[in-house]
Amino acid sequence: MISKLLVIVQRIWRTLLVRVVLISIFSLLALAIAPLLTGFIPDNIKLKLGREAILPVLTILASGMLAVTTFSLNVMVSAYRAASSMATPRAYRLLLDDTITQSVLATFVGGFVYSLSAVILFHARVYSEDAAVVVFGFTMIVFALIVLAILRWIEHLSHLGSMDHTLQIIEVRAREAMHARARRPSLGARRMLEGDLVPDGAVSIRAQSSGYIRFIDVAKLDELAEEAGTDVHVTAVPGEFVLRNTVIGTIGSSDESLAAPAARAFDIGDVRTFEQDPTLGLTILAESGQRALSPGINDPGTAIEVLGRIERLLWEETPDEPQPEAEYTPTFPRVSLPVVRARTLLDCAVLPISRDGIDNPDVTARVFDLLTRLSRHPNAAMAHAASDMHDQLSRH
Repeated sequence: MISKLLVIVQRIWRTLLVRVVLISIFSLLALAIAPLLTGFIPDNIKLKLGREAILPVLTILASGMLAVTTFSLNVMVSAYRAASSMATPRAYRLLLDDTITQSVLATFVGGFVYSLSAVILFHARVYSEDAAVVVFGFTMIVFALIVLAILRWIEHLSHLGSMDHTLQIIEVRAREAMHARARRPSLGARRMLEGDLVPDGAVSIRAQSSGYIRFIDVAKLDELAEEAGTDVHVTAVPGEFVLRNTVIGTIGSSDESLAAPAARAFDIGDVRTFEQDPTLGLTILAESGQRALSPGINDPGTAIEVLGRIERLLWEETPDEPQPEAEYTPTFPRVSLPVVRARTLLDCAVLPISRDGIDNPDVTARVFDLLTRLSRHPNAAMAHAASDMHDQLSRH
């Protein structure tokens, strides 16, 4: 179970700015150590390669990378806007995490920073003639990396921003979140069952801000409960919107000092994230299907494709419902947390499309086919939920 701090670090690492800054720093470090490596270069090579041989190459590289970077940024923004308009605005956040785009743009910017800095250092007479040989070697490495990045970028542009690519990214992220939650239905805590009562005199854990619960550091809560010799009951789960000072959990103790550190174990933000929220991906897929069914687009084929992706996820990655406590050994036994219900997954994934596609017989038939097949799911909870929803929609 990863901690809240590690989750924040992972989010920062997935940003474009961090990759650009890191590669730019590596470029500058290469230029900084270039004079230190001149002693390892044979004299006959030093005579053949001087500053006049490398400066034109660096100048061309600097001007070329500036143009390529500007063009690539325009293409990226246009593709992301197109994906947001075709699918859903929430898809834009997923596309921002595209590691291929981030790596390619970071390589272009790094190449620009490297070449421009080298030109400045040569004109400022910081480098000797001997250093030109080392810079030439580094330039060849940078050139090879740029060529590889361009090849990756050309291949990536063939589908960047398309509906198929956008839906594939959403499905992959949804599958990762659902698979992680299927393996740990209650995030490693005890499974909170219906009818579980909060003990009298329990201290309330209150939200420190208003927003969506994005991550719960269950390990930290278990550590606090272990030190206090008590239990923690979490009532608000990731993906749920809470208001500041509302109750999001309780501590079975009268020690009010535990409330503040327990509240800090909850990461609350303006938008939902995938780390512990298996319903987010299904919700974004459903929104894409709804957008396709809107009068302005009127594309039932995309809605039907979305239903196929949803059915595949629900069939393969449905978390288990609570079982008797004797059959489950929690990693964090002092914390209890609700599990994700099969009906909750169906409500956020299937109901929106069935409602907006009620006037389209093809979409309606696909919804009923989905529910019929899911009613034979090996997971009894999903089978019951699908059968119940099928009966409910049939009556309307």
